[in-house]
Amino acid sequence: MKCNSFIIFLLFTIASMAQVGGEQVFNFLSVPTSARQSALGGKTLVLEDVNQALWNPAMIGKKMDNQFAVNYKRFLADINYGSLSYAQFVSRRFGVIQGGITYVDYGKLIAADEQGNETGTFKARDIAVSVGYAYNIPRTYLYFGANFKLISSVIDNFTSNGLAFDFGLSYLDDDKPYKATIVLRNIGYQVNTFNSTREPLPFEVLLGGSYQVAQVPLRWYFTLDNLQKWQVSAENPSDTQVSFDGGISNNSIKGLSNAFRHLIIGAEFFPETDFNIRLGYNVRRARELRLTSSRTFSGLTAGFGIKMRWLKFNYAFSKFHPATNANTFSLIFDLSRSGF
Repeated sequence: MKCNSFIIFLLFTIASMAQVGGEQVFNFLSVPTSARQSALGGKTLVLEDVNQALWNPAMIGKKMDNQFAVNYKRFLADINYGSLSYAQFVSRRFGVIQGGITYVDYGKLIAADEQGNETGTFKARDIAVSVGYAYNIPRTYLYFGANFKLISSVIDNFTSNGLAFDFGLSYLDDDKPYKATIVLRNIGYQVNTFNSTREPLPFEVLLGGSYQVAQVPLRWYFTLDNLQKWQVSAENPSDTQVSFDGGISNNSIKGLSNAFRHLIIGAEFFPETDFNIRLGYNVRRARELRLTSSRTFSGLTAGFGIKMRWLKFNYAFSKFHPATNANTFSLIFDLSRSGF
């Protein structure tokens, strides 16, 4: 009975929170701060490092014990993202618990009145504090994990707070070349609103996996995002067509064109060595930010990782548009290594 009630609750949540992009609050929760994840397309879900726990709690395991990560992303419009993540093995019976903090600083913004007259500046910031745990279902290779997040957002003198959960289920067998997972992110509630209007959180259902190519130092990563809704595409103004008589049209996006916009692909070369090279491609970002007049390479990501004893340095470059890009840096410290 308890199991059935839980399933009904999840289905109800999916149905009620499948919202159109741009109409949610706390959207910073959907931006990755891990350089390794960013380099592989942005939404990779089956990485076995301590940063992955912030996105998929079902990946929390003993390999993350005593790992501490510091991440920084120089995002669009001079927005600064930062995050911390740490995992600790408690006991053989209990397993591993993970904690994390994600912070966003939007810098100084120009304040103006209703007529557009500048009245000064103000600041805005977001922060989320999370704790996660995963459980290995007995006699299986299935891991069920959950994150609980406390969220706070401040815009000038206005404040909003919220609560959210992430749930994940992963199949992890070290003897198999593949991994698979399904994740439900940001199931939650806006407790305090900015202006008495309650907004939904950026709820998302994702399906991810990876495959290690035999006899080749290459691992592929695949993610299908926003599975809670089918139509995820937005029209690109660059695709606008003007007819001879001055009429403006933009072909609607349907079928396979929309389906592929759920797809994110990544590739990691030399994944088991101390030096890694990573590439990624976000189909939706590429189609919606491209320019027909020039090659922009929007949607492409790249990066690398270097391991030095107890320290791992990761870097990612994300191409959005000719006018702007994003750079992400991560340091992962293995505190269990002797001599640290």
